[in-house]
Parts: sequence; structure tokens; C-alpha cells
Amino acid sequence: PEILIVNPQFEGWFDLEAFKQQYARQDMKIVSLICTVVDANQLKGYDESINLFDDLDAVAHKISTLMNVNEEEDSDQNSLSQREKEIIGCVVRGMTNKEIAEQLFISVHTVITHRRNITRKLQIHSAAGLTIYAIVNKLVELSEVKMNL
Repeated sequence: PEILIVNPQFEGWFDLEAFKQQYARQDMKIVSLICTVVDANQLKGYDESINLFDDLDAVAHKISTLMNVNEEEDSDQNSLSQREKEIIGCVVRGMTNKEIAEQLFISVHTVITHRRNITRKLQIHSAAGLTIYAIVNKLVELSEVKMNL
């Protein structure tokens, strides 16, 4: 197969490294399917992760990226889901991952996944950068931003 989707919780039943050695096809991508909270160490070695709660667009984007399908680079806020925009707003208001999870009724792992997707889409790697992005794109008002001086 070109893409193999694996539940990383199958430790002991599926040895990722041994599988890669046995089937050393360079173009096969191995994707983890996240359906519960997973230790990040279990995800090392996977080419991508798909969360059970990813929407169809997110899954399609991840697969097309893995398959090197030429897509138009779309790094503006229209490429963000509504949930990702909500999470940016929470981050720039100074909320922790746990606080965001509690407010939005999602798991901390889901928050982390959304933040990783936001970073990948926007190529912004800091809270300060996200703050500027959120203000410029009117996701938050300047008065809502928590200042940590």
C-alpha cells in the first residue's frame, strides 16, 4: 500500500521499526490513527497522525500532503477551521492547553493536535506570532490579549 494507517496503541502487536525494515519501500507512508490520548513517544516514526476527530478536510489535506498531491499553498485564515480559530483566540488570551480543553469540552490531546495543525498551516511558531496574527485577522480584540510582562 502507499499509505498504511495504524492504531499506535497496538504496542506489542505491531512493531513499527521492524515493519519499516521488512517493507523498506521508500514511498510507503505510515500514519497513526489517534482515537485516545496517546503518549507522544508512541508517535515517533510515523509520517503523520490522523485524529479520530479530524474533519474531512483535515484528513484529506494530510493524505494529499503525504501523497505529494500539488495543492495551492493556502496559508491565510480561510484555511483554518472554526475550532482552530477558537483555539488561537484562547491561546492569545493566555489560556493553558488544559484551560482551553475545559472551555471547549475537548481533550488536552485534541488541543495539542489543533495547535500543531495551526502551526503547520500558518508557519507561526510562537504565542507572540499567533497574537499578532489573531489581532491583524480580527480573531481577537487587542483588549482581550493577556500581557505577560
